[in-house]
Parts: sequence; structure tokens; C-alpha cells
Amino acid sequence: MAIEALAIAGDVGRKSLADIAYERIRDRLLFLDIKPGELLNDDHLAKELGVGRTPVREALKRLELDRLVVTYPRRGTFATGVEVTDLAFISEIRTQLEPLAAARAARVATEPVKEELRAIMRDVEAWDAGTASVVETLRLDARVHQGIYAAAANPHLEDILIRYDNLATRIWCMVLDRLPDLSRHVHEHLGLLRAIADGEEEKAAELARTHVTDFEHAVRQALFSA
Repeated sequence: MAIEALAIAGDVGRKSLADIAYERIRDRLLFLDIKPGELLNDDHLAKELGVGRTPVREALKRLELDRLVVTYPRRGTFATGVEVTDLAFISEIRTQLEPLAAARAARVATEPVKEELRAIMRDVEAWDAGTASVVETLRLDARVHQGIYAAAANPHLEDILIRYDNLATRIWCMVLDRLPDLSRHVHEHLGLLRAIADGEEEKAAELARTHVTDFEHAVRQALFSA
């Protein structure tokens, strides 16, 4: 944990301690380092992260709004569970909003923003399923989606989609080792990013919709074949 505390020390000055604690705990929840249903002890988290209890408590309040933790009176704060039914609910929302964000990004993205998307494309092209770690893969996937959300230039839409993409990531982590073609899923992003950078609204929307439905189908297959 010393490395993590050192990383936090390096972040101080750019972000508040509460922001840093939020990001570190969020990542543990997303990558299932903190298991669904696990109790979160704010004293232990504060010591592990090298921050005070107040930033951790503030972070946990934000994470509860994100539906990543839930607090019960006199029992404590727990990581939320991950249920099969969650997949359908999350996909229902993402199927509507991901195409909206992709189409809007294709329509309004400035040239500097498009160049940022092209940079992400180059990283996706260079991604190697054989050498990339799980965390590297998940971070690249998040970078793609969050890059698109930011390019859409609607902060309210961006906030909603980040929240649901985070929930989808937890489900993905549950079945990552059972997905037969992870490389295909990651490289699917190339056509979507290219359509946005080229300003093709309808194509971007359709590719985003297909990506979400393919994700749901792949996860369902993995869940029910286990």
C-alpha cells in the first residue's frame, strides 16, 4: 500500500484528498478488488490510502450516489451486489444514451477533441490481448467510453453515462476470464471512434448501439455457460 500512498502524495495539489480517495476506492470497487457485498471499513481504508477518515467518508458518500456502495444504519457501508438483473436494467439505459452521446460527439466535436479521439484510436490499435493485463484492458475501455462522453460536450449526459459505464464494468469484471473474444470487443471501438472523428452521426449512433447490445449478449453467454 506504500506505493498507493505515494501516488496519492503525488496527486495532492491537483485534486482534493476526497477526490483522490474517491477515485482509488472506486477503482477497487470496479475491478472487484473489493468484492460485492464486502464491508468497507473507513478506518482501514484511510490507513491504506494514507489519508484521513474525513476524505474517505466523503468519498463513500459519493460512491453511494454512484450505486457502488450502500450504507445501512448500525451495520456499516457495503459494496453493492452485482445481479444478473442489473445487466438488463443497465443495458436498457445504455442502449438509449450511448448512441445519443456518440451521435452528438460526431456532430459537435471540435478538431482538437477529434485529435484526442484519434490518439485513443492509436492506443486501441496498439493494444495486444496477449500482453495486456486485465487492469490495462479495463482502463483502455474506460478511456474510450469517457473520451466519447466528453466529446459529446454535455456534462449532464457525461455524468450519467460514466455512472452506468462503471456499473457495466463491474459486471464485465465478473466474467472477463470467460469471454471468448476479448480482442474483438476492444477493437470494436475503432469503427466507433473513427465514425465520430469523421463526423458520421448516424453511423456512430448505430455502432454505439451495437457495441452495447453485443456486450450484453457476450456477458449473458458467459454468465449462463458458467
